[in-house]
This record gives sequence, C-alpha cells and structure tokens, in this order.
Amino acid sequence: VHISLLCYCLTALCLVEGSEVTQTPTILWELKDSDAQMNCSHTKGATYTQMYWYRQLPGEGMKQVVYTSSYSDPEYGDFSKDKYPTVKAVAESGSFTVKKLETGDSGMYFCAVSQHSDTDNKYSCTQTPVFQQDVT
Repeated sequence: VHISLLCYCLTALCLVEGSEVTQTPTILWELKDSDAQMNCSHTKGATYTQMYWYRQLPGEGMKQVVYTSSYSDPEYGDFSKDKYPTVKAVAESGSFTVKKLETGDSGMYFCAVSQHSDTDNKYSCTQTPVFQQDVT
C-alpha cells in the first residue's frame, strides 16, 4: 500500500482568548472524495451570534469562506455553498464542512466568533488543519 500525504501546518496568530472558543477536531485527516466536518463552539454567551470560517492554503493568505449567524442565511461571497455547507442553529456553536475533498483542499481552516458583524472586530478565533490523503 502506497500512501501519499499532503500536509500543511500553521500556527494561528489570531487567538485573543482562545480558551473561550473551541474548534474540533484539532487536526483532521480524511481520504480523497470524503467530507471533512469541523465544529466550532464558544462560551461568550448568546450575544456572540456571528461566526466566520476562513481557509488558508499553502503559500496563500487567509480568505473568508463564509459568514454565518444564528438568525440569517450564510453569506459565501466567492465560495460555493455546495462545497462548504454550514450549520448554525444556535449562537454558541456551528459547523463547517469541506465536501468531496480534493488535493487542493489541504490547508488550515479557522473559525472566528464576533458579537457584531464587523469583520475587522473578531473577538477570538481558532483553527483546524485539514489534510487530504491519497491511498493507492
């Protein structure tokens, strides 16, 4: 069995009070064509309804994939809701999925939460590295 791994790790620099925001799993390894689901939760209370998901691919800057809140539809901008579905039913938690993993999906994925929808004023964020693995 030959296994080739595409790996990328990065230390997040955006943790303000990271113990109040939890992203699971902390590292995610999945096979090509499978789905990678991440969960984010916080203990800041019900007024922190905004959640943002970012991705950072190797050699690139961080890009916002989607903005979600517990009271409105997700906003994707340049990204596809079919590729990156989200669930956010309550203020304190949400999930983000990368569907049908491809080689180019390996990277770091970040969750950030905010009390307001001002994208320059995140309270805290955390991260999950995702690795797509080919088994041949």
